[in-house]
Amino acid sequence: MIRLIAADLDGTLLDPAGNLPVNTFSIIDRLYAKGILFCAASGRPISGLRKLFEPVADRILFIAENGAIVAKGSQILHSSSIAPQDIRRALDAIASVPDAHPLLCTPECAYYQQEAEPFIKFVRISYLSNARADLGRIAQAEQVCKIAVYDEIGPEKNGMRILPAKLPKLRVIQSGGNWLDISEPDAHKGNAMRMIQDILRLTRDECMAFGDHMNDRELLEACGHAYVPENAYPALKALFPNVVASNAEAGVQEAMLAVAEGKMPRIL
Repeated sequence: MIRLIAADLDGTLLDPAGNLPVNTFSIIDRLYAKGILFCAASGRPISGLRKLFEPVADRILFIAENGAIVAKGSQILHSSSIAPQDIRRALDAIASVPDAHPLLCTPECAYYQQEAEPFIKFVRISYLSNARADLGRIAQAEQVCKIAVYDEIGPEKNGMRILPAKLPKLRVIQSGGNWLDISEPDAHKGNAMRMIQDILRLTRDECMAFGDHMNDRELLEACGHAYVPENAYPALKALFPNVVASNAEAGVQEAMLAVAEGKMPRIL
């Protein structure tokens, strides 16, 4: 029996324009009435997730900042942080990458130093609380849970070819589009899901997950029922053969509704 459904947002639950289909909240409510919890699992900050899911925020779970933050409703259950010396090392490494712009993410605010476009446009869209600051000072004074990097050239051709070798003690992974994330090695969606499973006493087979990019891999592995939308990153689709309709067709919403009706998702 499924007791928890977790879904990534961008490229998965959200449509290609980045909007949440209007029936999502009613489906979450139907699941909740059946005793099935929903978890929004995203690289986005916790404040943005709570606002996006405001109508149901008091009865769902959140995995924010790609696993660095775990919350239930308004309660933070877990928040990891990167050591100041590792932040400084990461900032130095990012400075060696052409056209890469770092963003230091804390549970309360995201800090940037550069105002280059289109980087700053995306920061202001995705992070409700953001501010310009000296990142060296932030590294010393704040609890940084994740470093997001906007890569103008594209991570596959640029940042991902440079940063993993320079930062072997940190987790460096492409999180979608022009973004890559740097975090503590154990700060990922899979460990966040296992923490939720321990807290709620859920088995792996009682959990279902949906994701579209490589930062969702551990989340999918942590759940006994793993699915990817048709538009998922090819390397992820190669690992997880259960494919549902694309996010343009609200495939994940269709799958969640099937579970609410006591059925399993339709596989393409």
